[in-house]
Formats: sequence, structure tokens, C-alpha cells
Amino acid sequence: MTQSQIKKIFLLPFFASLLLLPSLAQAQVGVAVDPFAVEEDDLNIGGDIFSDFNEDIESAQIAEDERFYRYGRFFSFQIGLGVTTFDGNRGAAYEDNPPTYNIGINYFMDFRNSFAMGFEYSKHNFVLEDETFGFQGQGAVGLVDVSMLRIYFAPRYYIDTADLGTAITYYNPYLTARLEYWYVNNKFRDQDGVVPDDSGGGLGVGLGGGFEFPIKIKESYLGVEVLWHSVSFHDKFTQNYRSVNGGQGYDDLSGNAYSVIVSYVINW
Repeated sequence: MTQSQIKKIFLLPFFASLLLLPSLAQAQVGVAVDPFAVEEDDLNIGGDIFSDFNEDIESAQIAEDERFYRYGRFFSFQIGLGVTTFDGNRGAAYEDNPPTYNIGINYFMDFRNSFAMGFEYSKHNFVLEDETFGFQGQGAVGLVDVSMLRIYFAPRYYIDTADLGTAITYYNPYLTARLEYWYVNNKFRDQDGVVPDDSGGGLGVGLGGGFEFPIKIKESYLGVEVLWHSVSFHDKFTQNYRSVNGGQGYDDLSGNAYSVIVSYVINW
């Protein structure tokens, strides 16, 4: 075997490898691309993940609405009696004449939230047997009859009692906050025809809560509501009842109100 033949034998594999390199490179590129293609296919199987999430929320909302339409209350009407009293100077002056009358309606938006509106009316009186700044030269003020009419708007939140036991669940406890308008009329009985009635209004808020015990599920309930009221009465800082000579009187009629109402509630 000649030297030239030996060179050809050794060079032949080298040239063969050069010819195979492009095909090997193409094969390797194909292998590298395929996994991304598989991943992309996996992502497209279920569609848009955000659409799937929205569909879950909508399905849950639909299920909750269906449950509310089947088991929930939609409207309620209540009529009640109770007591309204005061602290501060107004509480020291007033004698309460119960009952307080209440009438109202309640609209349920879902199991937990509702919106109430209604009226309340209470009567009070006080007696001043001494002369005061607002009645100088007219003798004692005497008996004053006070009537209070208020209209209110109030959202309610019924507490989730699923984990609090059957007894508490049946009482349907709720929290409420009222926006109120109080109209007050003072009638001077012993100054009748001499001193005109003193009337005026004031805005207030009421905070508190209550419960509704079922008499018959979804049809009738016994309700109890307890509230604290802060009201800007028109005569809150009046000096008319301040004593002239150090006798009986009040520097003003400041004070907060408190009310307890027991109601019969009808639902439909």
C-alpha cells in the first residue's frame, strides 16, 4: 500500500464528518424547539387563565344569588313600641312619656345587607317653677310638652353566625347606623296664648344593633333594636331655661338620646 493510499484512508472519515455536520445541527435545533411547542400547546388547552378565573367568580355569584332567591327574605314591614330617654341636661329636665312608636320597612339586598327606613315618635315633658331668661316678666315657665318625630334611613349588616351555634343563628343579630332627622315641638301649657310653640329640626346619627327572633321562618319575627343617638337639636344650646335668680333651670339642653324598640316584623 502506497503512502498516498494511506492518506486517503485517514482523510475519508474527516470529510464524511464535515458532510454530516449540517444535518446534525438541524436535528439538534429541532430537538430544542419541540419542548417550547409542547408547552405552548399545554397553555392553549384551557384557554385564557384570566377568563377561567372570571368564570369561577361568576359561577359562585350565580350560585349565591340562587340560594338567596330560594331561602332569603326580600322585604319586611315592622311596627313597634319602645322607650326613648336622654342623658345630660336634657335627660335631667325631661320626664319620658312612653311608649315610643315605630313604623318602618326593610329591603334586603342579600343575606347580609339590607336598607331600612321609617318613622319614630316619642313624647316628653318638663316643668320649670321658677323664672328663666327666656320668660322674664312672665313668671314661671310651668309645664312644657315636648313631642319628637324623626325619620330615619339605615343600612343594616346581619352578622354571619354560621360558626356561633344554632341559638345565636336563630336570633339573626345585626349592626346598624342611622341617618336621622328629628323634628321637635315644645308646647308651653302654662303660657298658652302668651308664648308661641317652639319648633325646629335637627340632623342626627344613631348607632347600635338588634336581633330578629323568628316566630315563623321567613314570615314573621320579633325584633329588638337598641340605639344611641347624637342629635344637633335646634334648642341644644338654648339659654331660655337658664335660671334668673338661682332657682330651678338649665344652662342648655345638651345630651344624647337612647332608644329601645320592640317590633313585630312581617316578611315577604
